[in-house]
Amino acid sequence: MNYSREVEQMCCVAKGPKHGPAPIPEEGKWVQSKEIKDISGFTHGIGWCAPQQGACKLSLNIKEGIIEEALVETIGCSGMTHSAAMAAEILPGKTVLEALNTDLVCDAINTAMRELFLQIAYGRSQSAFSEDGLSIGAGLEDLGKGTRSQVGTMYGTKAKGVRYLEMAEGYVTRMALDEDDQVIGYEFVSLGKMTDFIKKGDDPTTAYNKSMGHYGRFDDAVKYIDPRKQ
Repeated sequence: MNYSREVEQMCCVAKGPKHGPAPIPEEGKWVQSKEIKDISGFTHGIGWCAPQQGACKLSLNIKEGIIEEALVETIGCSGMTHSAAMAAEILPGKTVLEALNTDLVCDAINTAMRELFLQIAYGRSQSAFSEDGLSIGAGLEDLGKGTRSQVGTMYGTKAKGVRYLEMAEGYVTRMALDEDDQVIGYEFVSLGKMTDFIKKGDDPTTAYNKSMGHYGRFDDAVKYIDPRKQ
């Protein structure tokens, strides 16, 4: 190691107290993380691409510095879904530091990895106070029934008002309006459930009807509209 002349001419001053890193909560323990293997937890990061036309939610389950499970959810960019397929294959088995310095193909996914690293390095995880953390598979449980991302898509104009297109429950088929043309409910079809019914042998029409539901005061509506056509 090379030292400048100024440093070489300095006298030595003894170091006082040895301060370690502040402990962070990890899976029910307080840990002084000094190396990558000291990092554990299940946490998330949100990323966006440079033109901000798309976004990614990245969820990783990390055990002793190694990524054991990855969930990649994307929205707003068709190419991003293909990048997510690659990232989901690339990430498991890497250390969290390797992942931070790996090209995950899409700018939004790379940004999500950076934001997730900030969370996990400071002990901000979903499993911070859960003894032994969350089991591998928690990412799928995060998706809920149907193993589909929860997506909301709404569109509105000053001239014509709001249109509900997609809710957490599913694809919106009809909106319910009252006598003042205000929204009081909606009808939806759960595409995940419908696909599962078809895979089990139901014909498409039966599967479609079994997957329907509604929310709010749908039955009290004066008028129903198709948000994609009316």
